[in-house]
Amino acid sequence: MMLSSASLIQPIPSLLVVEDSNEDFEALQRFLRRSPIAITIQHCMTGDQALAFLYRTGRYSDHESAPRPGLIVLDLNLPGTDGREVLRRIKQDDSLKTIPVVVFTTSNNPKDVEDCYQYGVNSYIVKPINFAQLKRDIQILIDYWFEVATLPGSQKPPSPQASDAQ
Repeated sequence: MMLSSASLIQPIPSLLVVEDSNEDFEALQRFLRRSPIAITIQHCMTGDQALAFLYRTGRYSDHESAPRPGLIVLDLNLPGTDGREVLRRIKQDDSLKTIPVVVFTTSNNPKDVEDCYQYGVNSYIVKPINFAQLKRDIQILIDYWFEVATLPGSQKPPSPQASDAQ
């Protein structure tokens, strides 16, 4: 007997968006809300705020206000601690490094691309200027990371009944 993937998958993990532009965040949020997938979105506007969220310090010390994200969408050009440093810290921390990080930025600088992949980014997307292309890119991001890929912590072990049926 084959198990359906739905029987093994828990609810959709949350998404942490680290973006200082309200306009870009609101566009991303609008597209995400139109998706048939119910994704919980957390938003940080600075690198320092994102690190506090991830390490659950300061106003994020309560686990309910700072759930562990299943995916991080990270802008590089942030005030204070920039996205490059946030990425570096995430990927060097044993408790955070398995969280996939997608850089979503205006920078198409080859050095930024190379550095981010050296740090361990999972994907690097240059924000398109064209609205239709932005919509398409966000939909592809959602489809891949929340429908195709299996995110860390999103699987649960099969029930004993399911494994007996094999």
